[in-house]
Amino acid sequence: MIEKLRNIFITGLTQAFGKNITFIEPLIVPASNAKFGDYQCNVALSLGKTLKQPPRSIAQTIIDNINIDNIADFCEPLQIAGAGFINITIKPKYISQQINLVYQDERLGVVKTDKPQTTIVDFSSPNIAKEMHVGHLRSTIIGDSIARILEFRGHEVLRLNHVGDWGTQFGMLIAYLRLEKPEVLTTANAVEIGDLVTLYKQAKLKFDRDVEFQETARNEVVKLQSKDAESIKAWTLLCEQSRKEFEVIYRLLDIKLTERGESFYNPFLPQVIEDLETANILTEDQGAKCVFLDGFVNKEGNPLPLIVQKTDGGYNYATTDLAGLKYRVTQDKATRIIYVTDAGQSNHFTQVFQVAKKANFIPDNVDLVHVPFGLVLAEDGKKIKTRSGETIRLKDLLDEAIIRSKKDLENRLETEGRNESEDFINQVSKIVGLSAVKYADLSQNRTTDYKFSFDKMLALQGNTAPYLLYAYVRVQGISRKGNIDLNNLISDDNIILTEDSELVLAKHLLQLDFILQEVEKDLLPNRLCLYLFELSQKFNQFYDQCPILQAEEKVKLSRLVLADLTAKVLKQGLSLLGISVLERM
Repeated sequence: MIEKLRNIFITGLTQAFGKNITFIEPLIVPASNAKFGDYQCNVALSLGKTLKQPPRSIAQTIIDNINIDNIADFCEPLQIAGAGFINITIKPKYISQQINLVYQDERLGVVKTDKPQTTIVDFSSPNIAKEMHVGHLRSTIIGDSIARILEFRGHEVLRLNHVGDWGTQFGMLIAYLRLEKPEVLTTANAVEIGDLVTLYKQAKLKFDRDVEFQETARNEVVKLQSKDAESIKAWTLLCEQSRKEFEVIYRLLDIKLTERGESFYNPFLPQVIEDLETANILTEDQGAKCVFLDGFVNKEGNPLPLIVQKTDGGYNYATTDLAGLKYRVTQDKATRIIYVTDAGQSNHFTQVFQVAKKANFIPDNVDLVHVPFGLVLAEDGKKIKTRSGETIRLKDLLDEAIIRSKKDLENRLETEGRNESEDFINQVSKIVGLSAVKYADLSQNRTTDYKFSFDKMLALQGNTAPYLLYAYVRVQGISRKGNIDLNNLISDDNIILTEDSELVLAKHLLQLDFILQEVEKDLLPNRLCLYLFELSQKFNQFYDQCPILQAEEKVKLSRLVLADLTAKVLKQGLSLLGISVLERM
């Protein structure tokens, strides 16, 4: 619909102002309020300064130059409101026709992009020998949702897990394990990940206090970098043990990733330094090799460098990221590279992107995007921690969500006098608990912090996963109650939209394509969450106000189509958030 209107308004704009303006984007968007119609054209306001005319006058000129015959079959007469908005109201008959088309379309009216890109989404990124904690939640969930939406839109997506699996910390850990627990370095599964984390902390403590051990650790790093067989075997065992623990989380959250850790790019780091020298942007400063960047200064106002090789010859995160960028462009042939990390790394990526462009690593057709996100906070507004002050393990957080979901379900079943099997209770508890955590995160604007509350996210009312899941379940309940197989429901061309709640629901159902295109551009999954929440609200109003099974046959069929299409859109939308639906709750 928006594309149809856009083309009509471009023709009208060209007819009216073509001599003065080379190209005009008509700015068609869904109306902010239903009383203004269904869509708005806001271009008159933006043209006011350019044309030095009142926006309302410009709006009238645009309407005068639109061929009425092009819109009369689907649109009511255009109206000008406020400062110069053009309000557009779609005729119910046309909405009915579009609902019928969308209902018969397996993609629910969502077109595939006509400009598919090879896209890399870099997300999750835990560290070897450390447990995934609550801080990994947002990157993992947001990155997965972005990847799902881009895939559905028709892009080729490579989901990369840039695992921290290389560097001086491994020399330190291996050296400590040789002294304190040598069996870990020779035998698979010789230590649990929790114990490995404890050993890592002990190794760091010894490294900070023991000068002799520091030298031992540095020698271990040299052995590791020189591919000493014994050291590589020890490192491999540590990586494999950590991967098993990561996989438990990824299976639980239904996350699919391709691991390509820091070690993968290690062989390419010397070439990065050579490339920066060739580009004549490398500077040696106090023994370190670095690049000075535009717009970055320290507290004293002096230029702030990005260090790419330390005084001891070692490399750092920036060097690895530069090598990764170059590889992703030259080998993966990516034209859009998306990094999903916390907002604290914004400066880092701004610097890395600038260096990569200065070094000519990035062709003009490649888009680099940092997707920052805020913190997950406790309800008191502070960082989430255990009573002992430790960062909460992500596995514990997810398990707690399932336990609480199960308790809520058992209480509800007892209140309702329902008897359900243990398998049913476990399945529903798991899906609702995990969905609640995912949705609570994704429904927030990712750029801000949010407060984590089990009570709020598990509530059956409000903008929560259980509320959306319950709307889907309601449709399945209609099917069971009426003994209707919705999979074999056949819609005719006469979708009846006489009640306000029918029309409001139908119009909202037709906006999925627009919403996904918006998320594709701005990478804000909360837009999809809001759309699905409002869809659930509109469906519940329709359900309460419009009898379905009791209606006469043609109206009944029409309302069943609306209900089933709502369920299909909810299921598809939730799947793009990484959330499964339930037939019963």
